[in-house]
Amino acid sequence: MKTAITEMFGIQHPIIQGGMHYVGFAEMAAAVSNAGGLGTITGLTQKTPADLANEIARCKDMTDKPFAVNITFLPTVNSPDYPGYIRAIIEGGVKAVETAGNNPSAVLPYLKDAGVKVIHKCTSVRHALKAQAIGCDAVSVDGFECGGHPGEDDVPNFILLPRAADELEIPFVSSGGMADGRSLIASIAMGASGMNMGTRFIATQEAPVHENVKQAIVAASELDTRLVMRSLRNTERVMTNEAVERLIEKEKRLGDDLKFEDIIGEVAGVYPRIMLEGDMDAGAWSCGMVAGLIHDIPTCQELIDRIMGEAEAIIDRLNAIR
Repeated sequence: MKTAITEMFGIQHPIIQGGMHYVGFAEMAAAVSNAGGLGTITGLTQKTPADLANEIARCKDMTDKPFAVNITFLPTVNSPDYPGYIRAIIEGGVKAVETAGNNPSAVLPYLKDAGVKVIHKCTSVRHALKAQAIGCDAVSVDGFECGGHPGEDDVPNFILLPRAADELEIPFVSSGGMADGRSLIASIAMGASGMNMGTRFIATQEAPVHENVKQAIVAASELDTRLVMRSLRNTERVMTNEAVERLIEKEKRLGDDLKFEDIIGEVAGVYPRIMLEGDMDAGAWSCGMVAGLIHDIPTCQELIDRIMGEAEAIIDRLNAIR
């Protein structure tokens, strides 16, 4: 299937693996890329630019296909060494970058000069238009269903994707609630040129996370995620667990007086314990409502082949009823 996204990134199928903290290691990115999609290394999971350079080199040892690096620009007092991370990406020969968080305009000239294509994660049409205006090559449009940070507008993809198609001139992919061939064809019908999957890729054999995490996703329904940190205007969709329910109780009790320090135990530094050690009640971890559509743990190759087979079958069915 050829789309503007497959042509832009030089991939076989219009399927992107989004950046995910303590999931997007070289093993994950290489497995997705080898299966014909665009795998993504999560840059800030690597503690230093040198660590990222090593991870890029490891990925290149595992695949000769294109892969991306995600860089999230965080509003923090002690900012990561972003120039160093960008240098590692460019010197590593990576040709695709997924940016997220704050406006990436400060790094775009360096990436553009190196021939790197940039796709920016957006949760609203206005942010997507801004990404287009500053020179991003594509955007990932994240609906309210998505795991992680869905923004504050609460617009689901059945509205957000057609709105993006009405306004944008650059290609975009759907993100949030994406799991199968139905997701892909629906996204294309609404104007997207492909789809971005996060949660679905965690429940694969190659995902370098603890088996407890994969089984939690398979066992979950679409009702098992929660929205936290709404009052801090830093909304995150996470899988429910004891720590998350405790966090929600604090939010209700403290109301407008809630400060980040009140919930730091439930949200800060918990990802290694959850993703690597399988401590499922350690804290809040991002998970999309799409968990309700995930019932198995295939290889990345099996998953992508299945998605494309389902998509082709839907196209055939639609052609038959014309």
